[in-house]
Amino acid sequence: LYFISEVRQLAIICKLSTLMGERRLNIQNVHEMTGISRSTLSKLYHDKKVGIDYSTLDKLCALFECTPGDILHHIKENVDK
Repeated sequence: LYFISEVRQLAIICKLSTLMGERRLNIQNVHEMTGISRSTLSKLYHDKKVGIDYSTLDKLCALFECTPGDILHHIKENVDK
């Protein structure tokens, strides 16, 4: 038995705030246009969400006319083994 001493940060970041800023949209605007809850949008906007439903991702891709890779970005980690 062992304990993990350090919480691993996710290597995936959400770029929703950037997309919204480029289009001058706020959380309420996106909520009204997509039907996604303001709570979910706020967590994505502030990059605090640890998962995303495909239906949410689909609605955001449709709104911003983009692909999932434009919303989510994977950061390569330097892991020594």
